[in-house]
Amino acid sequence: MLHVAQPREGGVAGYLVAAARDQVARGWDVTVACPAEGQLATRLREHGIAHEAWEAVRSPGPSAFGEARALGRIVAAKRPDVLHLHASKAGLAGRLLPRQRTPVLFQPHAWSWLAVTGALRHATVAWERHAARRTGLFVCVAEAEAAQGRERGVKGEYTVVRNGVDLTRFRPADDEARMAARAALGVGRDVPLVVCVGRITRQKGQDVLLDAWRRVRQECPTAELALVGGGDLYESTKATGAPGARFTGPVDDVRGWLAAADLVALPSRWEGLPLTALEAFATGRPVVASAVPGLIETLTPEVGELVQPEDPGALAWALTRRLQAPALMRAEGKEALRRSQGFDLRHTYDRLADATTEVAERRKMAVNR
Repeated sequence: MLHVAQPREGGVAGYLVAAARDQVARGWDVTVACPAEGQLATRLREHGIAHEAWEAVRSPGPSAFGEARALGRIVAAKRPDVLHLHASKAGLAGRLLPRQRTPVLFQPHAWSWLAVTGALRHATVAWERHAARRTGLFVCVAEAEAAQGRERGVKGEYTVVRNGVDLTRFRPADDEARMAARAALGVGRDVPLVVCVGRITRQKGQDVLLDAWRRVRQECPTAELALVGGGDLYESTKATGAPGARFTGPVDDVRGWLAAADLVALPSRWEGLPLTALEAFATGRPVVASAVPGLIETLTPEVGELVQPEDPGALAWALTRRLQAPALMRAEGKEALRRSQGFDLRHTYDRLADATTEVAERRKMAVNR
C-alpha cells in the first residue's frame, strides 16, 4: 500500500496518519510518500510507519511534472498493489504518471476547483474529468463531495467513506476538564471562549471570523477568540488582529483547546467533511459553521447553527446568541456528544479497508486472467 500526500499538517495529514496506523495494525505493508519535514513526517516516524521523502508544493504549476517524475520513481521502487492519492497535489502528480496496472484511489478531501475561480476553475474541472480515466476509485469523505464530482461531470466509480473521530482520544470534557484545560492554556475560568481550529487559509475563512468577532465583542466585551493552527495566511491574518483574539500557531494536540472552549467556530468557504467539527462533537462542544456541503450534512440544529458563508453579520449573531445563553450551549454540547457516536473512526477505516481490498482483488483477478 502506497499513500501519497503533500499537506504537512492539518486534517489531511491527521487523517492519513490514522489510516496508515489502522492498515499497519491489519497487517498491511504500508508506505507513505510525503514531504520529509513537517508534522506528517514527524508523526509517521513516531508511529514507526515507513515513509519516503516526496517533496511537493501545495500550488499547481510547472513543478508538478518534476513532482510526478519523483513520485514515479517511488512507485517503481515500491511496486504497490494500490496507490492511494490524497488531496489535489498528490492527485495531480499521481495521475500524470504513465498509465499503469497499479489501481489508483483518489481521495479529494475537498475538490480542487473549490479553491479557484474563473478560467482556472474551468481548467481544474477539465483536468479532473480527464484524470478520471486514470482513477480506479474516487474515495469521498461525504455524500456531498461525491455529488459535487458527479455534478461536474467527473465520471468514474465513487465510494463514500465518511470521516470519523477517534472516540478513545477525543472524549467528553466536563466542567472540571474545562477548568484544567483553561489553567494550562492561560485562559480565565469565567471567560466566554470561542475556538477555531484549522490551518489559517482562505478556505477556512478566519478572515470572515475576525470581521464577525469585532461585532461579537461589542455585545460580549469579555469574550475571547482562539485561532488554533498555522497556515499560508498565518502572518498576514495575525497582523490584522481583533480585540480579544489570540493566535496560537500550529499545535501538536488540539484537545486542550477544544476542552477549554465554550463554542467552536468553523467559518469555512468550502469543506469535505471537517474533522474539527467531529472532534468538537466528541468533546461535547456546540459548533457554529458555514452552510457549505459537508458541514450541511454533519450539523443539525440541535448541535449548533449553520450560517451563510462569507456573512460576518450572520456569523456574529449566531456566536453572540450562544455566548449570551450558556444553557443553550450546554444543551447543544450534550446533543453534539450524542451525535459524535455516529462518527466512530473505527467504522471509517473498516469501510476504507473494504474499499481498498476490493480494488486490490480486482487487480489480481485481472492479472490472473
